[in-house]
Amino acid sequence: MQAVSSIFDIRYGHSLELNALEQTSPKEGVAFVSRQRGGNGISAYVAPLDDVEPAPAGEVTCALSGNGVLTTCLQEAPFYTGFHVAILKPKIPLSKQQILYYCACIKQNRYRYSYGRQANKTLPKLLIPSPKEIPFWVGSTDLDQIKHASKPAVTAQPPKIEPQKWNEFRYDALFEIKKGNRLTKSDMSAGNTPFIGAIDSNNGYRQFISASPNHSAGTITVAYNGNGVAEAFYQDAPFRASDDVNVLYPRFDMSRYVALFICALIRQEKFRFNYGRKWHLGRMKEAVIRLPVASSGEPDLVFIGAYIKSLPYSMSI
Repeated sequence: MQAVSSIFDIRYGHSLELNALEQTSPKEGVAFVSRQRGGNGISAYVAPLDDVEPAPAGEVTCALSGNGVLTTCLQEAPFYTGFHVAILKPKIPLSKQQILYYCACIKQNRYRYSYGRQANKTLPKLLIPSPKEIPFWVGSTDLDQIKHASKPAVTAQPPKIEPQKWNEFRYDALFEIKKGNRLTKSDMSAGNTPFIGAIDSNNGYRQFISASPNHSAGTITVAYNGNGVAEAFYQDAPFRASDDVNVLYPRFDMSRYVALFICALIRQEKFRFNYGRKWHLGRMKEAVIRLPVASSGEPDLVFIGAYIKSLPYSMSI
């Protein structure tokens, strides 16, 4: 293991204020990298500044504080940075795969930090694998495997969405709803079974455990408690679910395209619930969801599937 500073030159970024810059389109502007977690750290595109040279493509940004602390990203175009963003430049020749590997290694130290403990002084001292310790698979990873990930599954224009014409359907008419089960620590040793908890990311995966699955693939999990209340995820592999999760077994032929459409609608119900008002099993059975309706009066699964397939990134589903 080596310190980050032994592999990268580290400097502070531009420390610019976004509200003092002119925002523009990605084609015309320069990427503005902040401390946010998503979007490769890019929060906007801004007009070039006459007196500030953008950092060059190929360098790495690392958030030093905030919710996105240690969010570390390879920037593939020139960029500016906001406050508390460091810029890392490799001291030695590294391939794109190796740089992305180091980005992931640095991000794994996020747990060490919080609002009260920033990474401004300690980033250079963090230990990451030496170049000799980089796994062999890193260099052979195909970075083009997601090259066309943003394309839609079909080339047709998205069908028109008209929610005012949709009908209400009770959840218990569309799904058999089952409650997850509480597990003890002894049941949660490391294994290969996905364990779905009441969290709002990673498709609900909290960890992998040794206990056998007790819920089927092709279902939707919905957290009814905690910070992730009303977070819905399609599960395409058998799994276990915590007792803070309801599992929706479809009473119809539900493709993953239809499931993702329904998940998006379920998440829109978050505002109705909190710690004092949980979306428990009984309440969910009586709740209704509005969906496109076919001439038969049933949910229009053909329309729903066609809509999702027409959206960007649907080729990756």
